[in-house]
Amino acid sequence: MFLRLGVTSFGGPVAHLGYFREELVVRRRWASEAQYAELLALCQFLPGPASSQLGFALGLLRGGPLGAVAAWTAFTLPSALLIVLFAVGAVSLDGPLGSGLVLGLQAVAVAVVAHAVWGMARTLAPELRRILIAAAAAALALLVPGGLGQLVAIPVGLLAGIVCCRTGAEGPAEPLAVRVPRRAGIAALLAVGLLLAGLPILARVTHDPWAAIADAFTRAGALVFGGGHVVLPLLQAEPAIAAAVPPERFLAGYGAAQALPGPLFAFAAFLGFEMQPGPAAPLGALLALVAVFAPGLLLLVGVLPFWERLRGRWAARAALAGANAAVVGILAAALWDPVIRTGVTGVAPALIAAGCLLLLVGGRLPVWAVVLAGAVGGVLAGLLGAGTGAGAAWA
Repeated sequence: MFLRLGVTSFGGPVAHLGYFREELVVRRRWASEAQYAELLALCQFLPGPASSQLGFALGLLRGGPLGAVAAWTAFTLPSALLIVLFAVGAVSLDGPLGSGLVLGLQAVAVAVVAHAVWGMARTLAPELRRILIAAAAAALALLVPGGLGQLVAIPVGLLAGIVCCRTGAEGPAEPLAVRVPRRAGIAALLAVGLLLAGLPILARVTHDPWAAIADAFTRAGALVFGGGHVVLPLLQAEPAIAAAVPPERFLAGYGAAQALPGPLFAFAAFLGFEMQPGPAAPLGALLALVAVFAPGLLLLVGVLPFWERLRGRWAARAALAGANAAVVGILAAALWDPVIRTGVTGVAPALIAAGCLLLLVGGRLPVWAVVLAGAVGGVLAGLLGAGTGAGAAWA
């Protein structure tokens, strides 16, 4: 199931949250709306790729540790393989057909995120006080530059929840059902500290290129707040990456990554491939991919057992109600920028987005079918001349 999401989840990190909700909450009911929002709020608050952390947590909820690893692998593998194929020149989406396809897939993302925002708002912001919290979070996300607004919106929602959402917080909390032993959580946190402290020393002492790759991508993955796009300047600033990958090649790979399904962090596989010439290139891609995801996933595992104990208190439940409303606001802001501003660039994508939204709301089609319909619509628009320029920087 996560493999199918990895193939069909176009549109970037925000769109992934809509795809996950549609498939796992609405259709399969693996988690309730409140559980989904709680995990999402926790992932938004931690450094790392929030959508991949959320998929990992949902896999953990459903199938334990093996389920979490399977979910992450299946969701990440398609985009990693495609970006490596792009690196060797085997994949291209030039011309009206390719640009039309990207146009349609971006329009689908608009419909999926809009449907998610509406559905979550009805459950998590049903009355005036939580609507106001959501509106404040949306304003912060839109007005504060970069990813800082999203990062600030979650603690603001937590504080507003404690003040405004005490009514009803005295009752029992809905169980989260994500079980991580305390010892495993402590071990995960220690592993993060060991990686961040030990890898720079190892790379400097040994001058080993493999240690340099692990160090650069682990540090970048540990410092990302506010979404996958924030990783771009962090990766650009790493000396080991800058020395091995020319700027024009770096930007070409990043542009291609934005047109692919699955997590944007899979761009690390492209850079790792470029950093290791010859037969070792695939291993370089694999090492970079694992290293950039490892800190965020380990931090999530480390925090979960302590959060499970804390969330039983009334103040934590009130704060969580405010944080969930803030998540709705953050998604509403992201629906406008970047999802709508990127995905609706003319009449054709607007019509495709509206049609896909009708299919989700009225037709209750599975997400993959809606993605296919949007892709077909985009290809037709491209062939008719409406999709020119819609594609990303595929070389």
